[in-house]
Amino acid sequence: MRYGVNFLLWTASNRDDATWIRKAAVMGFDLIEIPVFDPAAIDVPAVRDALRETGLDATLCSIMTAERDIISDDPAARETAKRYIRDTALLGEKIEAELLCGPLYAPVGKLVGRGRTQQEWDRAVVGLREVGRFADDHGICLCLEPLNRFETYMINTAADVIRLVDEIDCASVRVHLDTFHMSIEEKSSANAIRAAGLRLRHMHFCENDRGAPGTGQVHWDDVFSALREIGYDHTGVIESFVPGIREIAAAAAIWRDIEPSADDTARNGLAFLQANGW
Repeated sequence: MRYGVNFLLWTASNRDDATWIRKAAVMGFDLIEIPVFDPAAIDVPAVRDALRETGLDATLCSIMTAERDIISDDPAARETAKRYIRDTALLGEKIEAELLCGPLYAPVGKLVGRGRTQQEWDRAVVGLREVGRFADDHGICLCLEPLNRFETYMINTAADVIRLVDEIDCASVRVHLDTFHMSIEEKSSANAIRAAGLRLRHMHFCENDRGAPGTGQVHWDDVFSALREIGYDHTGVIESFVPGIREIAAAAAIWRDIEPSADDTARNGLAFLQANGW
């Protein structure tokens, strides 16, 4: 497995992507995950040069906003979401990224006081199938991530996302699981991983409190054992946040220092994963 770090640990913009790539390389990561706020704002030549210089691989992380909502009643919001995913897939092709991950089915933080409707589910299936085929044409895998119930009402569990991926029925639309969200929503993270099986294409590693892997209550032995059982050999990214990045802290409800610093989270988390994973 190749280990990476998501830049949301350090920044809430794409102004200095090349700097973060070089920083991740010095820290010993195998890959970087770039959150894409606006595909047009990415400095493609600078990012491509930094990736080639460091030898790091890249993944992309979606930033789904209220205007980018593939399950919305508003056709304009659905089209904006699909345009964002298509544009981000084209960006991924230019920088030779492997995948675009995250909750592509709905904006983070969208809560409406009820569960999902069949109409919303159908919109997700149709919309993601459409953009999934587009992404496939450009060599990008779309990896759908369940979030906990406090961040979305749409897809909360591995069972949810497995059903969604199976109904979309597109080779380039796969499953993305996150140990933080699983620690809230799953009876067993290991069983969730086993259920995903070969559909699983991307992992986010984070503690139950959003801290560095290895410092909290996640059952890491079980997680790694299940990943080995399914023959997982893809990407694993540390995703955590700090209160100093106000925009991200507000979205993720980070009001205190979970670790001494962002660098400590990255450095200590990587050391734990390398020592205990494979």
